[in-house]
Amino acid sequence: MRWGIPIRSITARIVLLAFALQFTVTGGVLLFVQQASQRALAAEQRESVGELRDELAAAWRTGGGAELRELIEDRLEATHGAVAVILYARADGTPIAGNLAAWPTVIAPTTSWRTIDLYRTGSDRPERMGVTAIRLADGSRLLTGHVIEANLLIARVNREAMLAALAASLIMALLGALIIGRALSRRIETIAATAHAVGEGALATRVETSGSGDAFDLLGHSINAMLDRIEALVSQLRLITDGLAHDLRSPVTRMKSLIERAIVDTRDPDALASLERVAQEAETLLAMLSTALQISRAEAGIGRERFTSVNLASLLEDLAEIYGPLAEDEGFVLAAEAPAGLQVMLHREFVSQALGNLIENALKYATGGTRIVLTARESRGTLLLEVTDDGPGIAPDQREEALTRFGRLDPARHVPGSGLGLSLVSAVAHLHGGTVELADNRPGLAVTMSLCDLPRPTRPA
Repeated sequence: MRWGIPIRSITARIVLLAFALQFTVTGGVLLFVQQASQRALAAEQRESVGELRDELAAAWRTGGGAELRELIEDRLEATHGAVAVILYARADGTPIAGNLAAWPTVIAPTTSWRTIDLYRTGSDRPERMGVTAIRLADGSRLLTGHVIEANLLIARVNREAMLAALAASLIMALLGALIIGRALSRRIETIAATAHAVGEGALATRVETSGSGDAFDLLGHSINAMLDRIEALVSQLRLITDGLAHDLRSPVTRMKSLIERAIVDTRDPDALASLERVAQEAETLLAMLSTALQISRAEAGIGRERFTSVNLASLLEDLAEIYGPLAEDEGFVLAAEAPAGLQVMLHREFVSQALGNLIENALKYATGGTRIVLTARESRGTLLLEVTDDGPGIAPDQREEALTRFGRLDPARHVPGSGLGLSLVSAVAHLHGGTVELADNRPGLAVTMSLCDLPRPTRPA
């Protein structure tokens, strides 16, 4: 359907139902008016013919055939024979007076009402007539009628007008139904857009209400109340998480310093080895806390004020230079591909760390692979940053789990890591109004950060 209404949606069904009801009611009213007008006109004609017949019969009863003939001539002369049809005939049908040359063979001496095509005296074409006939007491016959050609023309014009009105009502009913459907779609789309924005992390978004108190307003108020509760709970959870991570950093940092001092003072080889392992775990814990704080801040939108103009080709080359030796030690070739002159506004530190996490993940998990590629390109106003490898990849049913915080796909946890790498990537993408997608690189994995609605760098005048 047009106007953005899917043909199989509930809205489309409402549109079709409204259209059918409007068209049926309008068509029914027009048909009733047309039929009622035709019946009223026909009844008026029959009544007029009946009155003429009764008047002529009364004249015969009063003065016999002479008075009847005189009255017939007066009536025909008064109307100039415009629409009246009269025939006074003997018992065998021989005409005595009137404007018909002969008694119609198909009309019985006594006929209540019948429509027939007849020639009036002096006419060269047949005319449609409505006639009645009675037998007088002496056996003579009296036929009275009315030419209905004009009435048929009126009926035809009425029918054509009704069809035109029906066509117009069809268009108006369709437009009205579409307007109703569009209005419903807009209200529903507003609610859906709010739900989508909340799902993307914009917890402060609310459904707009008009104050009309209708069903949509009630729904909007209910959804807003639910979102208020969700935002409060998420805010509390973030405060607890951030506070816990922040509070733990200081003791972990002090513990790491004490361990390093103990390593310097220790001479026992076994104790020294144990202290070094503890120091490594403390370093991992400190990195996890730092990453968790970065994720929470990025998800909360903190850091947009630090967006700067960044040359993507230069950024990817720096990352390739930093991680190139490590990749070479692991048996990979690290390549960077970006068009020259691609300049956008973003958080350089966060984006660099996110891409670095993706490179490290590829080095850890792309077992058997030989090549990692960093690419940057722009498509329809969206910046696409992609890291691909030619390793085993991630099964489609596990990709969503991989993006969750602390999500790990190795059940034995045999590979060092915190499960926060892809969560940070997702949070950085969210900070830039974008998303993260895991796809098949055939072979390997392709991780794409789609950064949308980025502010453009100002050009010097």
